[in-house]
Amino acid sequence: MFDATTRSGGTATVSPRTAATELAVATAAGPVPPTGFAARLTRVLLSPWSRLSLLVLLLASAATAVLLFQPQQLLTDGWPPQLGGAAAAVAYAVAYGLCTVAFVPRPLLNLAAGALFGSQLGLASALAGTVLGAGIAFCLGRVLGQEALRPLLRGKWLKAADGQLSRHGFRSMLAARLFPGVPFAAANYCAAVSRMGLLPFLLATALGSIPNTAAYVVAGARASTPTSPAFLIALACIALPGLAGTVVAWRKRHRLRGR
Repeated sequence: MFDATTRSGGTATVSPRTAATELAVATAAGPVPPTGFAARLTRVLLSPWSRLSLLVLLLASAATAVLLFQPQQLLTDGWPPQLGGAAAAVAYAVAYGLCTVAFVPRPLLNLAAGALFGSQLGLASALAGTVLGAGIAFCLGRVLGQEALRPLLRGKWLKAADGQLSRHGFRSMLAARLFPGVPFAAANYCAAVSRMGLLPFLLATALGSIPNTAAYVVAGARASTPTSPAFLIALACIALPGLAGTVVAWRKRHRLRGR
């Protein structure tokens, strides 16, 4: 048995014990990270800023597609006649969710849901589309944007908002959905950048979106009879929260100026 390297005819031969020792050391050290151009390219593509750039590109492309092709016209004017009942409501909910990710205004989609399906089925379809669109935006922001944007949360107000969403996610998002002055897309991506969980986010979105969505859906369903009590009540439910939100924002603005 040989414990050292021997030479035979000028060729180095490693003993079995030495080879086993070297193999054990290599295994304990762990796998060797890949090197070369492919490895560097992979690291660059998976870096936080590359993923954030991809998110911006996706959102810009979606918004451009909406401006060019106007899919909301298909939803409101050219709905396929072969679809009807529950199948049409499900298809509308999916289209609704994708359109909200592409920044199509929700009030237009809610009015169309009421005009197409009536108050009850229209409300169910619009709420399902709202939750779907919010969930897609949240997941995109969490996977592609959170890691790059969280280090930028250095200002006092940004840290306060992030802490509120991270610690009291459900309550904060419920208030944001109920308050008419908070943009839908902005709330989605702010929640995604925070440490809020997906389930509380979706639940708060579903519950908080009911009043405003219902008002628009009923208004769309009763648009043919603008003097009916249901239409007038829905119109009031749309106007009064918006007016209250404007007053609150105006007062907050003067308080901030006073400071």
